[in-house]
Amino acid sequence: MKGMMAIYLLLFLSACNSNDQSKNEQVMQQYKTTGSIERSDPALNELIDADVQIEIIADGFDWSEGPLWVPSQNMLLFSDVPRDTVFKWTEEKGAEPYLTPSGYTDTIQRGGEIGSNGLLLDNDGNLVLCQCGNRQMAKMDAPLDKPIPKYIKLADKYQGKRFSSPNDAVYNSAGELFFTDPPYGLEKLADDPLKETPWNGVYKVKKDGTVILLVDSITRPNGIAFFPGQQKLLIACSDVSKPNWYVYDVAGDSLTNGKIFYSYAGFDRSLPGLPDGMKIDKNGNVFATGPGGVSVFNKVGKRLGLIKLPVSTSNCAFSPDEKTLYITNDMNILRVKLRK
Repeated sequence: MKGMMAIYLLLFLSACNSNDQSKNEQVMQQYKTTGSIERSDPALNELIDADVQIEIIADGFDWSEGPLWVPSQNMLLFSDVPRDTVFKWTEEKGAEPYLTPSGYTDTIQRGGEIGSNGLLLDNDGNLVLCQCGNRQMAKMDAPLDKPIPKYIKLADKYQGKRFSSPNDAVYNSAGELFFTDPPYGLEKLADDPLKETPWNGVYKVKKDGTVILLVDSITRPNGIAFFPGQQKLLIACSDVSKPNWYVYDVAGDSLTNGKIFYSYAGFDRSLPGLPDGMKIDKNGNVFATGPGGVSVFNKVGKRLGLIKLPVSTSNCAFSPDEKTLYITNDMNILRVKLRK
């Protein structure tokens, strides 16, 4: 009888410990929330469930940018531009430094936004960075699970003139790199004496390293993304005087038929933020950071709603199944579980 009582006691204690551990894990997974969802069109209900919450999964950054979900490592990478550091976030450990310096490796001290900005994977799974301080597109010369600040230059000049500060980028299926080059990483922006091009360009880097200027008429090119099929390219302009989203047809080494996809004139100008980074899902729906948070458009430019946030957003990234959206939100990193 005493033996049976001892066994029951052990089972009871084990169950208690298990329940306590389960409760602790649940507490650990509870995050503060922010913002709200504004629904302008019923079609948004197919993309974002009615009861979603906008979770703050990490905070305390200077200016977060370039979120990238890395499926092979089950981690989110993002840049803190002023800190010249890429951070990683995992559910188990939260946010921690991943790679520094991430954007500027020279020994000469300089000001401006020197860190990495946009992050992406090339078609071979290597980490590629828009390096503001180094004024180039570069690839990390190390495995994803053993990061070191050693970089291989992919492109830094067009016709002998240095880029200003590559900002955001995307690959096509052929392995060609498209990126934007505004002046935001230069100390004096467009008036900086080190700026070598009279324009702020959108470029393409072919697989042989040839650099092609695609567009020089967008005054502040910023976010960039392909629509499904890669026959159309969306580019954000973050110029305060004429902020818009532009769409172009992709014709080989050229962009043609440029037009406004959505005009900033449709926004309340009191909302924080300008057109910035964006992602396009497999059905052509656009999740674009900008005034008031993350706007959602359908593939023909109809605005469906807004993930409304109190401070400026810079970019966003999908999980592989496109059911979760990660957002770089000034000092915060956010997660929105869009659909179950």
